[in-house]
Amino acid sequence: QVQLVESGGGSVQAGGSLRLSCAASGFTRSYITYCMAWFRQAPGKEREGVAANYFGSYYADSVKGRFTISRDNAKNTVYLQMNGLKPEDTAMYYCAAEKTYGCTWPPRQADFDYWGQGTQVTVSS
Repeated sequence: QVQLVESGGGSVQAGGSLRLSCAASGFTRSYITYCMAWFRQAPGKEREGVAANYFGSYYADSVKGRFTISRDNAKNTVYLQMNGLKPEDTAMYYCAAEKTYGCTWPPRQADFDYWGQGTQVTVSS
């Protein structure tokens, strides 16, 4: 059974930083072969792709230059380093994994097979 467990969310002031982690378990093939992505959903808004990684990284325009996605394949973990946080970054952040080899950008929720439970990020002004 695949599990994705996010951690690292919290409350920060604008300009601050947070690092989200997503630990995966239960994959039937090597972790490195999965596209890993971060999505977020703010209240009243649709879920949107923030960043994705599969032998290369992709970012939403709204976070380019501020967020960095990385992964430690030995630990089956993907990270999202968020710097220069803004109030508009406030959302529930979800980790997701796609079985299809490669990432599609922009990512489509329907393409992702596994999801974490989410971790809340709140940025105050």
